[in-house]
Amino acid sequence: MTWVEAIVLGIVQGLTEFLPISSSAHLRITSAIFFEEDAGASFTAVTQLGTEAAVLIYFAKDIYRLAKTWIVGLWDRSVRSTLDYRMAWYVIIGSIPIGLFGFLFKDQIRSAARNLYLVSTTLIVFALILAFAEYWGRKVRTIEQFTLKDGVVMGFAQAMALVPGVSRSGGVVTAGMLLNLTRETATRYSFLLAIPAVVMSGIFSIPDVFDKSGEGLTPSVPQMVVATVIAFALGYASIAWLLRYVAHHTLYAFVLYRVALGSLVLCLLAAGTITAT
Repeated sequence: MTWVEAIVLGIVQGLTEFLPISSSAHLRITSAIFFEEDAGASFTAVTQLGTEAAVLIYFAKDIYRLAKTWIVGLWDRSVRSTLDYRMAWYVIIGSIPIGLFGFLFKDQIRSAARNLYLVSTTLIVFALILAFAEYWGRKVRTIEQFTLKDGVVMGFAQAMALVPGVSRSGGVVTAGMLLNLTRETATRYSFLLAIPAVVMSGIFSIPDVFDKSGEGLTPSVPQMVVATVIAFALGYASIAWLLRYVAHHTLYAFVLYRVALGSLVLCLLAAGTITAT
């Protein structure tokens, strides 16, 4: 991996991680169009440590409050009826599907799932599902009305994002709107839900990303650090922007963007400009 590749991919990761447009798809497509070789799923997972560090800092007070309430609630029954205690459990339980499927289908995720025909098609199909959720979802339920069912359904939606093109935030927010949650509620939960899975995935992928016999381009340690730091800085800035945006706008702009990008990639594949694998 060159320094240009590391910096560009770090920028792409930071700008796209929290938007419902699939950061993993963007890293895959950027690598194919500009650098000819895939950076690999491990590189994606490690750079996501940067964006998740942004989440940890941005939501530090919320995370501390949830963690503290959950620990106290393990032996103090009086706090088990609180929203914070329940939400902590919802995040834990909602994280199980992506951890399970990620472990079972690790090899497929790093190989077949990164085929650009699949990635581009997934971008388009899940854009249409997002549009359906935006149109039909009543978006009236707030965080106070969040239930275990919501956490489980949105947890499985997050697991689908193991396939590049689905989008972790997009899948979770789509499921949330179909459950009639407000955009803000679904988006905030998507941030919290990503923390356990992304952090663990990134940590376990660190050895793989430097394996020269493995998949994808091989960065040096300094390149990996710089890409992750860039992802952190841009990711932190995008969190506040996205929360403000979803409070006052629909998500149709992201739908149109996803369809346009997916269609462009299919055209490039058909023309032989880029290869699918």
